Amino acid sequence: MTTETIVRKTNNADEQVAKVVDRVLNQVFGKEATLLIYRHLERHYGVKRNEMCKKIDVFAQGLEDFLRSGAYVIEKKILGDIASSYGSLRKLEPPKIDDDCNFVSQMKLYMRKA
Repeated sequence: MTTETIVRKTNNADEQVAKVVDRVLNQVFGKEATLLIYRHLERHYGVKRNEMCKKIDVFAQGLEDFLRSGAYVIEKKILGDIASSYGSLRKLEPPKIDDDCNFVSQMKLYMRKA
């Protein structure tokens, strides 16, 4: 596998995660509130929309700071949507969502398998 192939696969997984996060936030909060969340993450945590995968731990911390206990529901929804879309992207088994693991570790697991 060439470096270019690895980079392309990583970028595809990053884009897929960003799309799922964006879709979930827009479904739950609407466009204006989603933009507010993104601004908060960028201003206070230095996480831009296109950097969510690379900084998933900081993204999760910022989301939890902004939404408090509501972040758990959003994170669960993001993981569920990723697991659902995983099968359409790959012919492999989707990563299992484990209630005992946190959002960051589940996301890292997905990104490793993608």
